[in-house]
Amino acid sequence: MNKRIRQYAGLISALLSYYLVHEGAHFLYAIATGTFKQINLMALGVQVDIYRDRLSDAQLGWFCLAGPMATFLAWWLMVAFRRQICSARSQVLRACAWYVSIIMAILDPIYLSVIYRFVGGGDMNGISMLVPEIVAQVVFAVMAIINVIVLFKIVLPVYSESFKTNDKS
Repeated sequence: MNKRIRQYAGLISALLSYYLVHEGAHFLYAIATGTFKQINLMALGVQVDIYRDRLSDAQLGWFCLAGPMATFLAWWLMVAFRRQICSARSQVLRACAWYVSIIMAILDPIYLSVIYRFVGGGDMNGISMLVPEIVAQVVFAVMAIINVIVLFKIVLPVYSESFKTNDKS
């Protein structure tokens, strides 16, 4: 399979994985608390809708934090298992895993440190019920910086080597 097709497959799998993990965590929390209402398909993705009046402010905060926590966990699991992932024979699988790693590492931290201000708040609206908004912003900004460093210094070299090695065989 050529490189361009692997890249598109990787990008599509990354977006689908992100929604599955992030929105899946919101969904599980909503089911566990008996507040699930519906799933909304929106222009930029999927949103789990809840019965807000059935949650305390703190519960809403945890509902909103569930998605970013799930992507954070998924990212660090991918970091921990990067060598096993890169030992897969399938270049498509490795390409997909690389793009999923990128999305899990940076999307939520960048969104929740900067971008949320320009698009209505999203999860930050609830997270700010647990901690002051500026504290959450700083924490997510620090997470973004750490994740980018880990992505380029620790994860990328393993993926790059796996593609070089496999391309030669």
